Amino acid sequence: MINENNIAALVGAKVVDRDGDKIGTVGQVYVDPSTGRPNWASVKTGLFGTSESFVPLDDAVEEGDSLRVPFEKAVVKDAPRIEDDAELSPDEEDQLYAYYRGGSADRTATGAGYDTSGPTTDDAMTRSEERLDVGTERVETGRARLRKYVVTENQQVEVPVTREEVRVEREPITDANVDAALDGPAISEEEHEVILHEERPVVEKETVPVERVRLDAQEVTDTETVDEEVRKERIDVEADGRGAV
Repeated sequence: MINENNIAALVGAKVVDRDGDKIGTVGQVYVDPSTGRPNWASVKTGLFGTSESFVPLDDAVEEGDSLRVPFEKAVVKDAPRIEDDAELSPDEEDQLYAYYRGGSADRTATGAGYDTSGPTTDDAMTRSEERLDVGTERVETGRARLRKYVVTENQQVEVPVTREEVRVEREPITDANVDAALDGPAISEEEHEVILHEERPVVEKETVPVERVRLDAQEVTDTETVDEEVRKERIDVEADGRGAV
């Protein structure tokens, strides 16, 4: 966990994203004035560190000489550009938190109702009611990515091969081969050699493209039911005496 004891070591440290890819280096560390704990860091990115982005330290972890943040590199680099002053204003923090959380802080308060009748109005009373104004907003719900990796599997291929084997052939002496049979000494020792051959499988590999894969987002329309309470004003008539109704 990042705390006040890490501040000196963080300045100049390498910043990596959740996948371990380098984003940049820590420029400045900002602390919460009420607790003294580090809550923001500026990250120098781009060529020669000419750009700076802010990243929250709430879920960041220190790993050796690196600071790992739980965001993708592109998310940090595309963060809203804010001047790296001595401190961040509450509005600037709200803007940054809204960006990293994928939403915005809701600071709209519901006003209390009021009565429009009185001595300065006419003789009518205004009745009001709340009505639902339902719309839609587009928010990020998740991410999908393609990741290519290499696996190894065995393939078995039957390959026919041939080989030579020794076979002894005997033939009787005939008039046709008697001359060859008598060509040489009558009794002697001899050796005759035959070289044998065989085929062996030879394997070569080639890489060929087999398909193209891409991600595409398609819109699907569903229906959701909004269940919300609304307030309505009711007007009752009260009368005394003969004018009662």
